[in-house]
Amino acid sequence: MKISDAKRELKAQHDLSQQQVISNLTYLIDREWVKTVDIEKTVRVKGGTIPSTVTWYEIAAPGIEKIEGESEFAPPERYPGIKITASGSNILQLGDGNVVNAQFSQLHTELQSLKEAVSFSASLTEADKLETAADIETLKDQLAKPHPNGTVIGAVWKSIEKAVAVAGLVDYASRVVPLLQGLLPH
Repeated sequence: MKISDAKRELKAQHDLSQQQVISNLTYLIDREWVKTVDIEKTVRVKGGTIPSTVTWYEIAAPGIEKIEGESEFAPPERYPGIKITASGSNILQLGDGNVVNAQFSQLHTELQSLKEAVSFSASLTEADKLETAADIETLKDQLAKPHPNGTVIGAVWKSIEKAVAVAGLVDYASRVVPLLQGLLPH
């Protein structure tokens, strides 16, 4: 719906002021319960056309789940049947559902940044992007272990390095390499 419709309906149904609607809508957007969709169009005016953008507001998946409960299509648990908590252990479950040993959290963050950069690279084919992203996920999975397998990490990193070089993402790799050093086989 457009903001004007939301203001009108919420005033009629709940006697909310425009400021209250905007404040509440901002909160819902911040919580990712509502998303904005900008529709661009051109408007004809005397003497030509001008560009115009109309913002629509839609309930997002977290908003639907807040009201209706979790969907049957929710992503499965990463490690079902294994209790993972941060209290009294060095294991953390991050917001994206990934599990990581606390001492490797910075490496996990840098790998996630690298994965996002690979995904948007114009220099890699879609197949190369998928393969590299899967390899990065393999590395991230190793970080859930108390003692990651250095041989696996070394082999997978070699593959990732090749794609990163082709994509020109060496600056991302330079942030990952120092964090990997203690995990690679000697």
